[in-house]
Amino acid sequence: MPTTNAEPRYGAVAQALHWTIAGLIVVQFVLAKLAERLPLGMHKLILLARHKSFGMTILALAVLRLAWRLANPPPPLPPGMRRAAKTTAAATHTAIYALLFAMPLTGWLMSSAKNYSVSWFGLFTWPNLIGPNEPAFKLLRETHGILSKLLFALVILHVLAALKHHFWDRDDVLRRMLPVRRPRMRS
Repeated sequence: MPTTNAEPRYGAVAQALHWTIAGLIVVQFVLAKLAERLPLGMHKLILLARHKSFGMTILALAVLRLAWRLANPPPPLPPGMRRAAKTTAAATHTAIYALLFAMPLTGWLMSSAKNYSVSWFGLFTWPNLIGPNEPAFKLLRETHGILSKLLFALVILHVLAALKHHFWDRDDVLRRMLPVRRPRMRS
């Protein structure tokens, strides 16, 4: 499989970044849900430390993914796709990219405002972005929570759109992001 994007498929690098980030987003939601149910204690702090590490990993991968996408434009959408659907797809992708940056940054700022360190799997600690500030912490925690709900909704929309393309429209939109090329489905 080629590493760069070429019509009609995404290349191996774009696919690897896409699926790695997708998997890490699932991990993030699971870690956050597990941690929010626990009382403050060592187990919760360990889960939150992992959540922060994976969040910073997503931020780094999002930077790489955006740089890769700018250097390797995506394959074109199907020619028969309606303009409204293309506009919705572009808006959804833009919003997801924005949230891939906003989520880890608000989490990092939130930790900084509470003077909690953000370690990357115990290997190094990221610097605090702001000093301790309880009102900022509360605002950032609220913002992080709202953004997580928005990201969840957009990811569900993205998955449903991919499945619609695959099963309803019977086009190659989903297949072009899959690592294994399968023949087009026929009615």
